[in-house]
Amino acid sequence: MGRHKYGAKAVVIDGKTFPSKAEGRRYEELKLMQREGIIRDLQLQPRYPIRISGVLVTTYVADFRYFDVERGQEVVEDVKGFVTDVYKLKKKLVKLVHDVDVIEIPA
Repeated sequence: MGRHKYGAKAVVIDGKTFPSKAEGRRYEELKLMQREGIIRDLQLQPRYPIRISGVLVTTYVADFRYFDVERGQEVVEDVKGFVTDVYKLKKKLVKLVHDVDVIEIPA
């Protein structure tokens, strides 16, 4: 496992490789929340294809998606240490195409 272009170090947890320690920590937090019944249906790297006029333009891959039991709604998260212009654009496109609000979790 090498270094990420922004200096993040990859980490392996439960046999899954996360590109940063921050994302790995968040995964551990979410697993605990799921065990406690606070959330359910935890998914890693859910994909959101962005199609415009039937043409696949790009695909946004979030870090996590789960159902928040207390709020009664699905939550999509992205752990961010650095926000790029490409990420900002994809976040807007996911909102427009899929009506999904991505929550940013600071690294």
